[in-house]
Amino acid sequence: MLMRTDPFRELDRLTQQMFGAAPQGTWSKPATMPMDAYRAGDEFVVCFDLPGVSADAIELDIERNVLTVKAERRPTTGGEVQMQVSERPLGVFSRQLFLGDALDTDRIAADYEAGVLTLRIPIAEKAKPRRIDITGTKTDRKEIQA
Repeated sequence: MLMRTDPFRELDRLTQQMFGAAPQGTWSKPATMPMDAYRAGDEFVVCFDLPGVSADAIELDIERNVLTVKAERRPTTGGEVQMQVSERPLGVFSRQLFLGDALDTDRIAADYEAGVLTLRIPIAEKAKPRRIDITGTKTDRKEIQA
C-alpha cells in the first residue's frame, strides 16, 4: 500500500472547499492547460502541455478567429479499484485563443507528440512586410541664374 505524508494536505482541502473547488479527481479551478506561443519566421507556433491525454480526446475548432482547444483526460484505471492517492486532474478542460487577422486560419497545422500539442499558424500574406515601388514622372528642373 502506498503511504503519503503531507502536512499541508488538510490546509489545501479546506482552501479548495472555501473557494468552491470541483470534486476530488477533477480540475479545481477553471480548466486551462499550460502553453507557450512564439513567432518563428513566417509562422506563429503554439504549444500546449497535455500529458496523459490521448490524441483522439483532443478537439480543435475555429470560428471567427477564435481557436478552441478542448481535451479530456480519462482515468487510466478500469474496473473496481480502490484509489489510494488521486492527484492527477481528470476531466474535460479547454482553452481559447483569439487570433488576429494577420494569421492565416485556413492553413493551421496540428501535431501531437509526447503529450505536447503543437499548432503552426502561418502569417497571412497580406500581413507580411513588403516593399512598395514608387512610380511617377520626372519633372524638368530649370536652372536659376543669378
